[in-house]
Amino acid sequence: MYGEASLFRDYALTDAELRSGAQGALRPGQVDEYDEQGYLVLPGLLDCDDLAPVRAAMMMKVDLIADQLMAAGRITDPLAGDPFETRLARLFEGLSAEDFVTFTGRSWRDRLTGYFELMSNPKILDVVESLIGPEIFANPVYNVRPKVPRVAAGEVPWHQDKSYWPDARSNPVVTVWVAVVDATVENGCLRMIPRTHQEAVAGFHFETYSGTAYLEMDDAAVAPLKARARLVPLGAGGAIVFNDRFIHSSGPNASEHIRWSVDLRYQPTDQDPMPQYGTGFLARSRVHPERVASLDDWCAGRPEAGVGGT
Repeated sequence: MYGEASLFRDYALTDAELRSGAQGALRPGQVDEYDEQGYLVLPGLLDCDDLAPVRAAMMMKVDLIADQLMAAGRITDPLAGDPFETRLARLFEGLSAEDFVTFTGRSWRDRLTGYFELMSNPKILDVVESLIGPEIFANPVYNVRPKVPRVAAGEVPWHQDKSYWPDARSNPVVTVWVAVVDATVENGCLRMIPRTHQEAVAGFHFETYSGTAYLEMDDAAVAPLKARARLVPLGAGGAIVFNDRFIHSSGPNASEHIRWSVDLRYQPTDQDPMPQYGTGFLARSRVHPERVASLDDWCAGRPEAGVGGT
C-alpha cells in the first residue's frame, strides 16, 4: 500500500493554487458562510436518482444482516417484503441493544458499488472542489449509518472527527453528511455548534453507555458551548458540509423508522491518506485526470487507477 510521500509526490500545488483553481458548485456567499460558521447546509443537493444506488447498497447489507440473524436463530422471519425505511428496525424488535451492535456495528464501510457511486457523485465533488480545489482524495473513513429507533447505539455524542486521527497531517478533512431519508428532530438529526471549526482537538474519552465506544468530548470542553447548539433537520438528498474540527452530535431516534445517512470525507491530495484506516481513492484531479480511481480500483484497494492494491 502506498504511503503519503510516494503516492502524492507530484501533486505539487500549493493550497492557494488548489483553491484558486476551483470550479465548484458553491456561490461565493456560500463559501463565506462555510468559512465563518464552520458548516454549510445544502438542501436538495441530490435527487432520487442520485440516492438510488446507495439505497440499493443499504438494502443489500440489510439482506445480509437478516440472513445472519436467521442463521443465529435470533429471528424466524427475514421480513423481506418490508419497506426500506422500517425493515432493519423491525428485524431488531424484541432483540437487545447488544444484538444490534453485534450484528450491525456502529457504522458500515462495505465496498459496494452504491457507496462508490455516491462518493464519486459529481454534485458532491463540485461542492468539495469549491472548498479545497480540484485535487480531491476520498478519505478512507466513510460511514453508512442506520440510526434505529430506541437503540442507544444510534445516538452519537458531542465530538470532533479529528479526535479519531489527532496526529494525522490531515487538516482540512471535509465531511459531506448526506441524508438518505428525511432527518428530523424526532429521528435524530444532526446537532451543530457554529463557529467551532477552528478549535484545537479538545479532551475526549470513550463513551460507555451505547456499546459502541464512540469518542466523546470531555464535558468540561463542550459544556460552555452547548448553548450555541443548533438542530439541523434536513430532507432526503440534502447535505451538510463541515470540517474535522467542527463540534457536532446527533440525538436518539424516537420515531418508528430508521434515520439513514452517510458521512463521506474528502481532503486535498497533499494530505495524509491515513492508510491505517483503509484505502481511500483519488476522486478528482486536474493535474492527473488519468489517475482518478475507478470502481474496480476501489474494490481492489488501489488508491489510484492501476496503482498499488491489497
